[in-house]
This record gives sequence, C-alpha cells and structure tokens, in this order.
Amino acid sequence: MRILLVGAGGVGDAIAKIAARRTFFELFVVSDYDLARAERTVEWIEASTASGPGIPGLENGRFVAARIDASDPDNVETVARDHGITHVMNAVEPKFVPTIFAGALAAGADYLDMAMSLSEPHPTDPHHQTGVKLGDDQFAQAPDWETAGRLALVGMGVEPGLSDVFARYAADHLFSEIDELGVRDGANLVVRDEVGNEIFAPSFSIWTTIEECLNPPVIWEKDKGWYTTEPFSEPEIFDFPAGIGPVECVNVEHEEVLLMPRWVDAKRATFKYGLGNEFIGILKTLHQLGLDKTQPLRVRSANGPVEVAPRDVVAAGLPDPATLGPRMTGKTCAGLWVTGLGPDGARREVYLYHVADNEWTMAEYECQCVVWQTALNPVIALELLSTGAWSGRGVLGPEAFDAELFLDLMARSESEGGYGQPWGLEDRTPAT
Repeated sequence: MRILLVGAGGVGDAIAKIAARRTFFELFVVSDYDLARAERTVEWIEASTASGPGIPGLENGRFVAARIDASDPDNVETVARDHGITHVMNAVEPKFVPTIFAGALAAGADYLDMAMSLSEPHPTDPHHQTGVKLGDDQFAQAPDWETAGRLALVGMGVEPGLSDVFARYAADHLFSEIDELGVRDGANLVVRDEVGNEIFAPSFSIWTTIEECLNPPVIWEKDKGWYTTEPFSEPEIFDFPAGIGPVECVNVEHEEVLLMPRWVDAKRATFKYGLGNEFIGILKTLHQLGLDKTQPLRVRSANGPVEVAPRDVVAAGLPDPATLGPRMTGKTCAGLWVTGLGPDGARREVYLYHVADNEWTMAEYECQCVVWQTALNPVIALELLSTGAWSGRGVLGPEAFDAELFLDLMARSESEGGYGQPWGLEDRTPAT
C-alpha cells in the first residue's frame, strides 16, 4: 500500500504520526499546499524514530513530504501518479472533497475521507425539506467507481466513522430491532490563555464547525425519509462517561444520518453535539453578522481592493486547532446511543463510545485529543484494507464493512499488533 495524505493540518499530522507506528504500508506521502507544514510532520516522525521508543520499528524513508493543490484535481492526480499511490487519504476541509475525489479516481487509486461533499439547503423550505444532502455528489458517482474497480470509503473519521462502525456492530451483535441510532458527542475540554484564563478556541476546524452547525440539521425516519429541522433544535441532556458528565446536546447536520440508513435497518437516525451555550451564541452571532458566508466580499485594504470570504477571516482570526494541545485540558467522547430490542426481544438501550484524553494524546503524539481521535480511525481502516480484511468497490460508508474486525484491531494492545484503544459499551436500559 502506498498512501497519499492530502493535508498536514491538525488531523493530517495526527494521521501520519499514528500511521508511523504501523508497518502495513510501503510509502506514506504527506502533502500540503504549504510544503513546510508537510515537512514538519515528516521531520517529527524522523526525530521520534531517531530518539528510539517513540516510534518503534519505523524504517526511514517510508515518509516523504510533497506539495499539493487540493483544489486542482489534475494536480492531485499528478502527485498520486508520481508516487505510485494506491490510496488517497483526504484530510482537508470538505470544500475540497470534489477535486480530491476526482483526482484520486483519475489516478486509479482508492479514496478515503472523514467528511463528505457539502450540502445545499432547500431553496424555499430549508428547515423542513432537504436540498442537496451531504455526500449526494459522491454517491451520484458510485457507478464510475464501480466500473473502475475502485473503492471510495467515505465518512471514515470518528464522527462520522467510528460511530458508523458502532451502528453496524449494534445491528449485527446487540439488537434484533433498532428504534434509534443516535450519535451523541460531548466533552469537558477547556482551553486557557498564557495567564490561565479560559478562552474561546474551537478544538476543530472552525470552517467545518460553522458549516455543520449553522446548516439545517438532518434527521432520518423510516416512514418519512430524510428531513430537516432548525439549527440547535431538540436540546437534551446526555450523560457522558469517563467523568465528563451531563452535557446539553443539540441537533447538528452530520454525515452519520446520511450514511447509517443506507446499510443499517433502524426506525430513526439522529446526530446531536454538545456545543454549550457560549459556542451556540457565538455561532448565532456570526450568522447574524454574515461572517459565516463563504462567498468572497470585496474589501478595501492598504494595498487596494481584495476579495475575501468572511468565514476565512473568522478562521484566520482564531488559533489553529492543531496548536491548542498544550493549553487544553479534559477529555472528548464520541459515541452512539442505540435503543430497540435485544436478541432476546426485550427492550434494550446502550451507549457505545470511545474517549480520548488530551493529556495522554499530547504525551504520546504531541497532538490534541480531538484531532487525534479523528485521525485514529482512518488509519485502522487503511490497515484493514491493506490486509484485505475490508474490501469493496464503489462509494461505501463504514457500515458496509465488518465492524467486529475494526473494533478488535482498535482495542487489541500494541504489543499484540493492535492500536491499544479500548472502546466502551454501557447498558443504559431503564429499570422496569
């Protein structure tokens, strides 16, 4: 396997560092529009190799840096062909999905991403009806990928990704009938400035966060199909494990709701995220001021008029999420709440989850926990693809594959060839 990683930001950097401990690939090309950023990731890996215990068993020369223009499918194809790439791993903002998707197919490579092609709200009734849904553009091209004999594994991060694996596992092993697949994501993370004051600093790309939080959330019901509601609707208090505790979660647009019903039989699918009142208030203010827009505006500057997208200005004004680790404390939890009937026909309710602790991810990888947790899952998927344990053609989500193989590899200790990341299962069936 020869991997092209597109994007060496927070998640891309973490993907490369996690992969560096594995031996399932021949070449790993870390690419970015900013070549220096890609080179820093490779240099970190090489330095860790030289120091000894950080990256056991890594052979020098497997990692190289390259410059890439993710907005140009021809450039993506050229970089992939130049390095004999078999798998393109997309780790940049979802606005680049169409071009990387096209470049990978043109290069004859398989493709993975963690966020799917963007949606467009319904033009007249956005809070009730779907318009263009997340991933629609990619699924429309499934016949091209099937004809080419290539696989596009979409939504293979943590959410979407691990939560979708949990959905497949729940359907195959825990339930005979599923009422709801409810992704629930929460954290107790705190970021402080140099003098210890708590500050507003999103732990993930603010560009992507604005997109998914201010778009109309999508819900799926078996008798209605996909429909939308208003942003931040249906608030509920969800109790998260590992000391995180109760967090208010609200509806947010996310890929799981578009993926799970395609492969898993359930009556309802939802995604709710623990944003917090301050974050919701800031997002609403950005929307009111038009600072969430992606269309460039003409702005006067000292050097004359320039065109700039308001959302890009917001992103530029906030700290890079990849740099927040040293100032961040706490844990993040990603998981799936499932209700329905167990194999015995009795009512059942469970929460399947994985927790990442920022202190641990910083000590082990110098990555903050949100980007590290996202990065873990595509590396596991790539390893399963490399061995043939997972295989397929066309455009497929994580639900299309054997979940037990994934979860076993994830939880097994590193000394036994796994990733040493146990996942949890809480039985939350109400007492009768």
